[in-house]
Amino acid sequence: MTAARTYRLGVGAALLTALLLMWIIGAVGLIGVEGDPFDRLYAGVLAVAIVGALIARFRPRGMARAMIATALAQTLVTVIALIVGKQHVPVSSVPEIVLLNGFYVVLWIGSAWLFRKAARG
Repeated sequence: MTAARTYRLGVGAALLTALLLMWIIGAVGLIGVEGDPFDRLYAGVLAVAIVGALIARFRPRGMARAMIATALAQTLVTVIALIVGKQHVPVSSVPEIVLLNGFYVVLWIGSAWLFRKAARG
């Protein structure tokens, strides 16, 4: 597979992850009940992805770093949710919070891996 194709796959994975995250938050909310103000923290996750991509000037190596930073931001939101006790809300449990957010972390890391592979040619 060419570096250009791998880069495009990385972009597709990142965009799909971002769209899926926004869709879930808009439809039912990721943590707690629909419309829970805590879900606004995920805007920060998306901001990390956008700002990171801009700083990287969309170059593969920088995009890989931006996606890793985004995965870390997603992880941070998960940790904050558990610290503030979101697992005690009737619709959220520790496994639900960790697994759902972990799913997104894996997607961000997958995108980072594709960008890194594209950077190596």
